[in-house]
Amino acid sequence: MPDRSEKIPIAAGIPDIQSLDIAEGRIDQDLLFSIFDRLDTGVWIFDFDEKRILWANRKALEFTDAASVEELQSRDMGADMSHSVDQRLRQYQQDFCKHDVSFSEIWTLYPKGKAQVLQVVMSGIRLKDGRMALLCEGRPHHEQQPETLRSAEALMHTSVMISLFSQDGKPLYRNTASRAACSAPEAPFEDQFVDRKDARRLLDHLKRGRTSGLVAHVSTTVGRRWHELTIRACHDAVTSQPAYLVSEIDVTELHQTKERAQYLASHDTLTGLSNRTYLKERVDQVLQTADDQNNRATLYLIDLDDFKIVNDSLGHAAGDGLLQLVAKKLGDLTGPDDIVARLGGDEFLICHLEQPGGRGPDWFGQELLAAFATPQLIEGKPRQVGLSIGYTQYPEDGDGIDQLMRHADLALYQAKTGTKNQCVRFQESMRLLRDEHHAIKKDLENAVVDNEFVLYYQPIACTETGQVIGAEALIRWFHPEKGLIPPDEFIPIAEDTGLINDIGLWVSGKVAAMQAHLKDLGQSVPLSMNVSPRQLSDPNFVTRMRSLPELSGCAPDKISLEITESVLLGDIPHALGTLSSLKQAGYRIVIDDFGTGYSNLAYLHNYPIDGIKIDRMFMDDIASGGAIVKLILSLASALGADVVAEGVETVDQRAWLSDNGCHRFQGYLYSRPVPEDRFLAMLEDQTKAAAR
Repeated sequence: MPDRSEKIPIAAGIPDIQSLDIAEGRIDQDLLFSIFDRLDTGVWIFDFDEKRILWANRKALEFTDAASVEELQSRDMGADMSHSVDQRLRQYQQDFCKHDVSFSEIWTLYPKGKAQVLQVVMSGIRLKDGRMALLCEGRPHHEQQPETLRSAEALMHTSVMISLFSQDGKPLYRNTASRAACSAPEAPFEDQFVDRKDARRLLDHLKRGRTSGLVAHVSTTVGRRWHELTIRACHDAVTSQPAYLVSEIDVTELHQTKERAQYLASHDTLTGLSNRTYLKERVDQVLQTADDQNNRATLYLIDLDDFKIVNDSLGHAAGDGLLQLVAKKLGDLTGPDDIVARLGGDEFLICHLEQPGGRGPDWFGQELLAAFATPQLIEGKPRQVGLSIGYTQYPEDGDGIDQLMRHADLALYQAKTGTKNQCVRFQESMRLLRDEHHAIKKDLENAVVDNEFVLYYQPIACTETGQVIGAEALIRWFHPEKGLIPPDEFIPIAEDTGLINDIGLWVSGKVAAMQAHLKDLGQSVPLSMNVSPRQLSDPNFVTRMRSLPELSGCAPDKISLEITESVLLGDIPHALGTLSSLKQAGYRIVIDDFGTGYSNLAYLHNYPIDGIKIDRMFMDDIASGGAIVKLILSLASALGADVVAEGVETVDQRAWLSDNGCHRFQGYLYSRPVPEDRFLAMLEDQTKAAAR
């Protein structure tokens, strides 16, 4: 041991040992140091700032495998110190400066590379220069089970915030990450919540079960953040008293991105107006207000006249500019209680709340027409913009948003069949137009029997090579009198009437036969087909799909079933069981139009998802950095799911996707949907080109 006459740092306020007169001089400095060295507890003082040990007794030298105090003092303890340990020590220093506290923890030291596990009691001691140092008292930790030691290390280094609280909310333990986020070590559980109701809600749920969870707004050392908290009932291992364990993950960026995604899902990205997705909820609120105030609400369905001419003659940029101009003008004309939405294309909707003593049923509609009576500046040039308006009133013309929308649509159809710039109110006689709906239903029934459907295939290509690596099967209807009818006109009717099950059965058979044919041709190109929620609700659907490989010779692992997010969000009973059965049968499960039904990304973990198709609306997000698309790509990577970007229309979009790890795309940039023979020709040409 070194000469004890050397200068030793002493805590402020405690006189130098050499000047002490203890027990009438019978106890001197050497005896005191001899006592320290006889202790079975290792005692040492650590300098937070210099990351060096200032002094240690004999037992501490044994623990650190040091030959002398001088050798131990010469070690740079910060050389191989992890960020988590450094962060933990800084927390101690701050706590000791503010509070007279001590901590007892299991620490693993690594003197000369050999692990030494100690139970260490740590407290603050102020040096003579005024700085706060760390006084450590360590004893060997006798429970040397690997699981115990590793769990202690993991708790220190993990970024997950782990805390233990007594039933009255007093903190019993915080790991490094939790302590770093908490402004005060003694802060009760409820104090971290911006809204204490969130804490009470968590604890109330815990009383009814063993686990509770919530995403809440919390206060941290870096400001207000969003944390996903999970709380579990348990017992304190020291006192055996009831307690609760809380784990927290910072999900601020995810929460903000989710809010952005929800905004994009409920708003039109071009005009910033509400879209059809968000419309129903908002209109229901206006109708409720009309009921409460005994007022009238009017729905105006607005369509631009000759919008296609503007697009064709001036270009799509001019068309987009026109839509933005109309959206702004409509917003300026409406009041704070009105709703303005873009339904798609050049169609807008206004829900206007009439005040008592209004000027007539169509006065607001006429004001809309008058506002566009003069030419509007488009691309710096004046151009006439005409409107056609169909409107319906609540409660006279309907008792809900769906009926009012149908009636307004009939009125708009009537307005567009006559002269331009008309504002037409729904009339009962317009119901005759619904006969066309019933006629389509009847024709659909015949089409199923007479095999009037055909499949087109839209290629899925590689963003890097441009090679076709898959295709989506899309149904078309060749009506014997009306010609080609797009799916948007008959699929909704098929869904409503239940004919979608028969049509879907036909589609699955054709896709299976096509896949088997491709296999015979030596073309290993996977195919996908859309499966509607109604099909998944059919109890016979899984049985039919299981029989396809034997009937057709197809390889089910080369067939993807594209479903919508609504299937996963609870719209379909027993969805998990149905999808799991299809997965077991060999089929791949892919989420189509991902992002349009955004709710909670966590639900994806509960389903057998093989792939994600990013909805085309997020392609606009790429121009502003693509934060949401990057999030989806990261999520898919974590799930091990393939990703296809839909609606890719520009070379820049494709290049961005390739640079950011999305290797599959689909859209007009590569090809529109094509008939079967043309698709096969594409594959043949690709094979020939590869052989050259």
